[in-house]
Amino acid sequence: MSVAIIPLAKNLGPSLRRWRVINRVKQQALAEELKVSQSKISRWENGTSEPESPELRRLLNLLEARPETAADRALQALVMQSSHPVHLVCDLTHRLLAASPKRTRDWHIPLSDLMHKPLWRFASGGIRDAEDTLGDNGWYEPLGPDIVFDTERADFAEMTIPKSRIRITRLPLSDGRFVRLVRDDVTVAA
Repeated sequence: MSVAIIPLAKNLGPSLRRWRVINRVKQQALAEELKVSQSKISRWENGTSEPESPELRRLLNLLEARPETAADRALQALVMQSSHPVHLVCDLTHRLLAASPKRTRDWHIPLSDLMHKPLWRFASGGIRDAEDTLGDNGWYEPLGPDIVFDTERADFAEMTIPKSRIRITRLPLSDGRFVRLVRDDVTVAA
């Protein structure tokens, strides 16, 4: 996986801290497991330092969302069976975990060709702008809000991103890793 195209710098620290808290892992214990100093873990979490390539790969292996429990797989199944345009990605790496048939209607290649691959390379300007503001909008808080934003049409050989309003929701998996539910935001007039 090419990690250079994924916006990890802003996401890694809060994701690592949240995973540690949920799993009751102290910085020192994680540092020993990763064979780095506790102060390095602290710097990664507060964003004053970024991991080197080998360290980053170990962190991604630790933090990448992997729906493994029955509850996690049920979430995947609900997304795959949804009649709405929706997909599920790893919150940290944007790796595709599930997509509804209505979402994939704008994709020009089979879903299987994109499963477990990062979708970040298909991000429109609107998606990239929204990603840059996640931390400022409380995304990494324990009960972070949904984020709603507009995206313009973007055409790629593999898929078309239609002009739309998107709602993203951050959901924890059973093991404390996070996924992002991405759906078209349909506002119902009152």
